[in-house]
Parts: sequence; C-alpha cells; structure tokens
Amino acid sequence: MNQPADLSAGEHPQSPSLSVPLADTIDHALRRLGEAFAWLFVILMLVILLQVVLRRGFSAGQIALEELQWHLYGIGVLIGAVYAQAANTHVRVDIFHAHFSRAWQYRIEIIGLLVLLLPFLGLVLFHGLELVQEAWRISERSLAPAGLPWRWLIKSMIPLTTVLLIIAALNRIYRDLTLLRRCRREL
Repeated sequence: MNQPADLSAGEHPQSPSLSVPLADTIDHALRRLGEAFAWLFVILMLVILLQVVLRRGFSAGQIALEELQWHLYGIGVLIGAVYAQAANTHVRVDIFHAHFSRAWQYRIEIIGLLVLLLPFLGLVLFHGLELVQEAWRISERSLAPAGLPWRWLIKSMIPLTTVLLIIAALNRIYRDLTLLRRCRREL
C-alpha cells in the first residue's frame, strides 16, 4: 500500500528514477489519510451489526443507526477516491495504456486529468459548496423524527474530499510532467 504512486509491474518500489520528492510527500500524506479513514469501514460493520441485532433480535431498529451507515459509507467512498488517485490505483483502460511508452503514458495521464477529471471536479466543488451552504443555512437535519441532526456536516465532506481529490490530481500532473521531462533527457 505504501509504494510510490506510479510503479509499473516489476519495478522496484525504491526506484530513484520515479522519485519526485514533493509529489511523493503529498501522495504519502493523502494515502495516510485514506488509510486512517479506512477504519471507518470497521466502524461501519459494527454499526450494521448493531442495527441488525436490534432490528432482528429485539424489533427495535434505529433510524439514526441506519442513516449513520449511509453516512459512514459515503465518507469512505469519497476518501477512497482520494486514496485511489494518490496511490495511482484508480481504474484505467490498461489494455491500451500498458502498450504505450512511458512518455506517452505520462502525456495521456496529464491530458486525461486536465480535460476530464479537473473540469468534473470543478463542477462537483461548485455544486457541493452550494449544497453545503444551503444545508447550513436551513440547519438541515434528517426528515425522520429520530434521524441524525446536522446533515450539513456530512454534506461538507463532498467539497472537502473534492478539494483533496483536486490536490491529488494536480500532484499527479506535477509528478507526470517531472517524469516526462526526465524521459526526454534520457533520449
């Protein structure tokens, strides 16, 4: 899990040719954040187990626990996207990508991030901030009487994780530009 972010199959994790110190530091911090938040899934399993026992064993399910399940899962998925970008483990069409030279892999990655991911994240951030602002303004809470209060708090994770994902994407662009320059020097 703690390997440099752009290892190809068979490359040694400590390969100096792939080291970009600033990018490595940022990726490491984002991966550590993802690893810390992965513990949410343990908490999520315990909440689900408690909810099942209460509902099936005692006919006393709790709306707040059910909502908490969804909130924990949502946070885990959002932070997981940040981790995947920082660790370079996101899905791509590897049947094509693997056949390109390293320089072309970097170029395609940079173009994809600039043309596809960053504009999408800009829209998510813009609308996510609107969503949080409105939820905060009306002190949004669950519609269920026994539901969770402070819905704005969970909605705040959308722009927060989007900013982290933007940082991870910009870091990937910086890393790939640096490595692309190294490829050109080696020719």
